[in-house]
Amino acid sequence: MNPPLVLTVAGSDSGGGAGVQADLKTMLALGVHGMSVLTAVTAQNSRGVQGVWELPVEAVRAQFRAVVDDIGVQAVKTGMLASAALVETVAELLAPVEAPVVVDPVGVSKHGDPLLAETALDSLRTKLLPVATVATPNLDEVTQLTGVRVAEEGDMRPAAEAVLSYGPRWVLIKGGHLPGGQEAVDLLTDGTEEHWLRAPRHDNRHTHGTGCTLASAIASGLAKGLEVPEAVRQAKEYVTGAIAAGFALGAGIGPVDHGWRFRA
Repeated sequence: MNPPLVLTVAGSDSGGGAGVQADLKTMLALGVHGMSVLTAVTAQNSRGVQGVWELPVEAVRAQFRAVVDDIGVQAVKTGMLASAALVETVAELLAPVEAPVVVDPVGVSKHGDPLLAETALDSLRTKLLPVATVATPNLDEVTQLTGVRVAEEGDMRPAAEAVLSYGPRWVLIKGGHLPGGQEAVDLLTDGTEEHWLRAPRHDNRHTHGTGCTLASAIASGLAKGLEVPEAVRQAKEYVTGAIAAGFALGAGIGPVDHGWRFRA
């Protein structure tokens, strides 16, 4: 049997730890066929982002149509979209697609470098989030999108409600940046049911690509036919192992290990 088909729509990371490179590694590790639509090219390494070049809307549209019209997709993941024009184009392309869509609302890199124009935030809220099956913001992205600040676990529920107000079916509030504690806590909810996901917090600074990897892992599970809560649970398990096995690369922050299960 052919593997399930998953498409990532995101920017590249020349250092290989995040972006489309992380997405495709994750998809391979989880047994699906990964395909890509590049939205931007970055000059990036373990120390940060040195440059960003957006692709033209026509190039993004052409890549998407080439894949979807000929091959088809069973799940889509979006990552770095850079500008309002690209956000709106991708939202328009995804609207008629029946496959589940995981939206990782990438705003800044692990090093704090901006990857989404301030002018694109409204397009993300009003155009892209409404087509999302699952949105996966981290705490900084929650604040960027909604103004809600999450300082402790109890703030995650109102944060989720604020993101859900923009229209995604489910939201996963990622609590890995919460201070202290022995666990990394995430909240998955559709506004009716809640799933609190807990995993050991690993003392490893090499976590570049965590968000891209998690969203791609969720999309991979959805392409396999898993329901959202189970796809997210399995994705968190995979990412927790990848964080534990994250390794030094260059002079800065290294990546999570997408192939940790092959080396375990």
